[in-house]
Amino acid sequence: MVSPLSSPYPRPVPLIGDASAAAERAADPAAWAFPGPAREAFYDVVGARRDIRRFRPDPVPPETLERVLAAAHAAPSVGHSQPWRFLVVRDAARRDAAALMAEREKLAQADLMDEESGRQLRDLSLEGIRAAPLGVVVCCDRRTPATGVLGRATFPDADLWSCACAIQNLWLAARAEGLGLGWVTLFRPEELAALLGLPDGVVTLGWLCLGWPDERPPEPGLQRRGWSRRAPLSEVVFTDSWPGSAPPPPPSRLAAPDQRAVVTARDSGDDLLTVPTSLGVLDTVLDRILAVRPEGAAGGTLVLAAAAHPVTRHGVSAYPPSVTGDVLAAAREGTSQSATAARAAGLDLHAVDTGTGDGDLLTRDALTPASAAALVERGRATGLGLAPAGLVALGEVGIGNTTPAAALAAALLGLPAADTVGLGAGADSAMLDRKREVVEAALARLDGRADPLAVCGGPEFAFLAGVVLGTAEAGGIVVLDGLATSVAALAAVRRSPGVVAHLVAGQRSRERAHGLVLRELGLEPLLDLRLRAGEGVGACLAAGLILDGLRMRRETARTSA
Repeated sequence: MVSPLSSPYPRPVPLIGDASAAAERAADPAAWAFPGPAREAFYDVVGARRDIRRFRPDPVPPETLERVLAAAHAAPSVGHSQPWRFLVVRDAARRDAAALMAEREKLAQADLMDEESGRQLRDLSLEGIRAAPLGVVVCCDRRTPATGVLGRATFPDADLWSCACAIQNLWLAARAEGLGLGWVTLFRPEELAALLGLPDGVVTLGWLCLGWPDERPPEPGLQRRGWSRRAPLSEVVFTDSWPGSAPPPPPSRLAAPDQRAVVTARDSGDDLLTVPTSLGVLDTVLDRILAVRPEGAAGGTLVLAAAAHPVTRHGVSAYPPSVTGDVLAAAREGTSQSATAARAAGLDLHAVDTGTGDGDLLTRDALTPASAAALVERGRATGLGLAPAGLVALGEVGIGNTTPAAALAAALLGLPAADTVGLGAGADSAMLDRKREVVEAALARLDGRADPLAVCGGPEFAFLAGVVLGTAEAGGIVVLDGLATSVAALAAVRRSPGVVAHLVAGQRSRERAHGLVLRELGLEPLLDLRLRAGEGVGACLAAGLILDGLRMRRETARTSA
């Protein structure tokens, strides 16, 4: 008798399907894995997937497009329903129409968000819809009843999940091919469906911009812009059941729309031959100026205050400190952006080197009380001297000064660092963390008797606060620029509340805390261009507008009323 253990018969091996034996699978459970280089390449592709917004115009070869669409078509689908349909859009006119829909919806959604989030959304580029050589709209055919698809009777939206899996496959395949893909969902579904002629029961999952990328983002775009960050894996993985202490829900970016301040009735312009308040916010500003300075102004001066900040040694700026000196030198030569903006607006330029801060904010106060007081007095004398000549526009240059600006704003507004610290020019999320750490350390040293200008500010902030005080004392008008000049003005208002009547908000910049500071000052900005220029460029643009408005007030015909 032959033992079964030594049976001479081979195991029947199927000619199709799985040829492995249970003994083989038990002996090496991981044998189904791809070779190491292939696995590493896959994880590299996953980690390098990005939402691309800028594209080259070069066409995508048909065979490449077919490969990535085939990868999408190989996605898992509930009940093997394959509900996806891939609509490839090449027609430029149709892409233009889709881009217009998305831009309109972007602005509408931004108006529903809190102020900072809305401004970040407005910065989001949707030009990829026009620039990418291909648009791919992934549609979900939902016309089959859910009860007729295995798995959808219990989860009716599983067909949409299947289409999302197809998008992910397409995205990863595109990245592996060197293509860029951007997913745009800022559409009203019914509008996009009408544009594409979709029948009832077929819905879209947005618009995919597909083409060769004209950017190489090192990390996800919204993460780099500080919109959000990827949560640690440990925060999103649970075992067996939901933990007893549930994590908070994802933050909502929606907020009730702010009510606009009611524009007060004008007096000085009532008899102009024009529609009342025809110049909108500019009319309000002109009324404000003429109430303080009845003779108006025909010119003025840009005061550009430069300073060096020891806080830069903590990696809070994307640019070297030497840039401060370069810009100041160019300003004095008349070739800086601030100098050309001042000339264009009909303003003189007064460039001042206010020196170097005494401390780095993290371990020591930015200024000693004596230094702060001396700088305020120096600025006050400057304001007193310049106010009679016309408008006094404020500008600043100081690499790293968005950190003390955020610290000073937090101190004056009684807010935590997280509410005032923004990215600044060229910064990333890691730099944002360092800036918050510095601001928190500075705020921790404040007490009821400390001067925020000394603890949290810097030389140009103290000097500009003095300029505001001196200009107001002389009956002049101050035109503010970005966050740094506005928070210096707020420090001056804290010392002398009557100063606020002499202030005009030239612009609202991209800095996170700027809108909060302007609201505290009760000022509505003339311009909202999301500038990052600094140097008083926004103040000069606004000053030119103001001077033109004052001339219109002087020279426009008046009625008999």
